[in-house]
Amino acid sequence: MIREGDRIPSLPLVAVDAEGQRAVKADELFAGKRAVLFAVPGAFTPTCSQRHLPGFVEQADALYAKGVELIACVAVNDAFVMQAWGAANGVADKVLMLADGGATFTRSLGLEMETGDFGGVRSQRYAMIIDDGVVTRLLLEAPKAFEVSSAEYVLSQL
Repeated sequence: MIREGDRIPSLPLVAVDAEGQRAVKADELFAGKRAVLFAVPGAFTPTCSQRHLPGFVEQADALYAKGVELIACVAVNDAFVMQAWGAANGVADKVLMLADGGATFTRSLGLEMETGDFGGVRSQRYAMIIDDGVVTRLLLEAPKAFEVSSAEYVLSQL
């Protein structure tokens, strides 16, 4: 499992923003900047849609004021789902949506979970503070919890 002090791996993701969809390498995306990456088990699911993503949209200005240059949300969903979910939550240019459709990135971090018929392999819920591609804080939630990966908690760690 990825740990504090580890580098973000060079693996593909699909970034979704106002300009559309584009392939990115995770290590290149986070190189040279201070970033917050948070992961959700699934787009359009209750906690993810009602609290997790909206919290980062609401706290984006405060996070950017503390020196964060990029806020990104990753889920094991395809790019079309991430695009629709971002639009439904008004992320605009506040949060970059990242699709990990095959869970390659999530598995490489060792942060996958098997949900069976709920959706198969999904990501555990977490947030990371990343400085120039290095994880400086890993905030991993206990199963079914939502505390340390919230935008408010991340803000308190900066």
